[in-house]
Amino acid sequence: MTKTNDLTAKQCKPCEGGTPPLSNSEADSLMQQLEGWKRHNQLINKTFPFKNYYQTIAFVNAVAWLSHREDHHPELTVTYNSCQVKYTTDSIHGLSENDFICAAKVDALFKL
Repeated sequence: MTKTNDLTAKQCKPCEGGTPPLSNSEADSLMQQLEGWKRHNQLINKTFPFKNYYQTIAFVNAVAWLSHREDHHPELTVTYNSCQVKYTTDSIHGLSENDFICAAKVDALFKL
């Protein structure tokens, strides 16, 4: 999927207070580049299934590494065999391109 590759090639940029969140049409356009993610108001989320707790925690650790590298951190909900990943940009009280960049990179991790 070429569009997702475009997002995975990008790096997150710091969002400053006062920067407006993405418009609905901008967010909708970026959503089309992601598979299986859902949008609820000013956040996007996806639940990733795993066979066991070890695989779930390995994924959580990989997401933590990615988040540190991008300096953009999701909310994670971890269960025995799944991890829900939620992105929003708190500093602007809405969605930024960073949320979609990280979502695409998390998808790429899951496919490894």
